[in-house]
Amino acid sequence: MTQDGTAHLFASAEAEVVDICRELIRFDTQNWGDGKANPERPAADYIAGLFAEVGLESVIHESAPGRANLVARIPGTDPTAGALVVHGHTDVVPADASEWSVDPFAGELRDGLVWGRGAVDMKDMDAMIIACVRTMLREGLRPRRDIIVAMFADEEAGSVYGSKWMVDNHPELFAGATEAVSEVGGYSAEIRGQRVYLLQTAEKGMAWLRLIAKGTAGHGSQINRDNPVTKLAEAVAKIGTHEWPVRMPKATQVLLEGVSEMTGIPFTAETYGELLLELGSASKFVAATLTNTSNPSLLSAGYKQNVIPGAAEAIIDCRTLPGEHEELLRTIEELAGPDVDIVKEIELLALEAPMEGALYDVMESSLLAEDPEARVLPYTLSGGTDNKSLANLGINGYGFAPLKLTSDLDFPAMFHGVDERVPVSALEFGCRVLGRFMLEA
Repeated sequence: MTQDGTAHLFASAEAEVVDICRELIRFDTQNWGDGKANPERPAADYIAGLFAEVGLESVIHESAPGRANLVARIPGTDPTAGALVVHGHTDVVPADASEWSVDPFAGELRDGLVWGRGAVDMKDMDAMIIACVRTMLREGLRPRRDIIVAMFADEEAGSVYGSKWMVDNHPELFAGATEAVSEVGGYSAEIRGQRVYLLQTAEKGMAWLRLIAKGTAGHGSQINRDNPVTKLAEAVAKIGTHEWPVRMPKATQVLLEGVSEMTGIPFTAETYGELLLELGSASKFVAATLTNTSNPSLLSAGYKQNVIPGAAEAIIDCRTLPGEHEELLRTIEELAGPDVDIVKEIELLALEAPMEGALYDVMESSLLAEDPEARVLPYTLSGGTDNKSLANLGINGYGFAPLKLTSDLDFPAMFHGVDERVPVSALEFGCRVLGRFMLEA
């Protein structure tokens, strides 16, 4: 299929993707974690309605009241091919409107960009998926393999009410699926003026740990050798400042070797920093994939200034390299010491998918068909996606939300950041690439 032919086929997706993205942003689906979230059901119903307009039936399952997960299936032309899951999530992290220059839930269109919470994480990809599916159904375009479209709840809080619940309770909806694509991959960066698209083939694992220190409650004016706040503070400081060794996953190695080839900077342990700098803002994602990380994120203790509490707690957000999960947990236990208990709130293992094969090739060729002078390289994501849940069904997951970005946009800073926004031109480019990919994968 020619570049012009594919671009023409998905012109209707380009025409409506911005409106769909803006409408999705207007659904306030903030997710604070620990079960506190605005319901995803209104967004799921909206998506189901858009699919119904073109004759595609969806099923919606609620894991709890309002916590909605949507799945739809498009039959492919090759019944022997494994199905492909194309998935997104409809929840977003909270946004404090006082910090923003626009209403984070207005879906404002300004200066050629769509603004709002979820504009890049990940209602932009949701909108591209929806627009491409609608075009395929309207035009009678059949993909080569079955396409399973999924829109999950709760990704921003560990997927307990979303993909994890769906995999545990409705695995039949993913029957026959062998591979999946979702967020945070296929976006562009620039290396010395050369555009490079980063395909996410691996992602770090996650362990959200609750540290609990117990001690003797008492008056703040007295000497207290059993103060739980002191015990916790010592443990948190050790964990937060721990220097984890560099152990580079394969995808990060291949990426930095590619940067070395493009720049002439040798690929050595001494030059890792130089190579990362060549990636510009994308280094924010990549730099954290050279080591495990353990970041204290929440502290809780006490209820009055002059009362020493009987307990103190902290949350540590740990991200683990492939094969490093258990070693990290042992190290955290040693750093915390015998006076601090550790409760595993959420554990999700790291993922690595093949950097070669038919699906990778189609992702690459779909990008290069629209941007033939660019280069494509794999990388490891420092965060996580719903691919972790699907991996429990034997499904290999990739990050492929294709965006041709403007060089002035600090894309990684948009994730969970203030004034989140995405260029209209990037959404339109994404529809052309994603549409081609979904047909040919």
